[in-house]
Amino acid sequence: KLLVYVISGVCAGIAGLIVSSNVKSADANNAGLGFELDAILAVVIGGTLMTGGRFSLAASVIGALVIQSMTTTMYAIGVPAMAAQAVKAVVVMVVILLYSEQFRNVANRVFTRKEVRS
Repeated sequence: KLLVYVISGVCAGIAGLIVSSNVKSADANNAGLGFELDAILAVVIGGTLMTGGRFSLAASVIGALVIQSMTTTMYAIGVPAMAAQAVKAVVVMVVILLYSEQFRNVANRVFTRKEVRS
């Protein structure tokens, strides 16, 4: 367990260095502000269950690439930053809804063709 915390701390330190070098300043109060939704969305799109249990690093990386591509595309076509956050929030809700077993059961009942008896 200790090794996991050490690795996590090293990764957080490296991420802090990268962010502060990009901004050319360091502000502990605002560093990473707004990236939480991207992180959650990347792992959810990558197939990680919100309840835990199943995880794939490669799929999470692919999810991060999808989110970054979506964000870059929205900014390129002129979508405001707040609207982009709202779109990402809707995507999170849709993906979690699609992972829900209850939603899949209802969708199967609604979209399954019923036999007509003559």
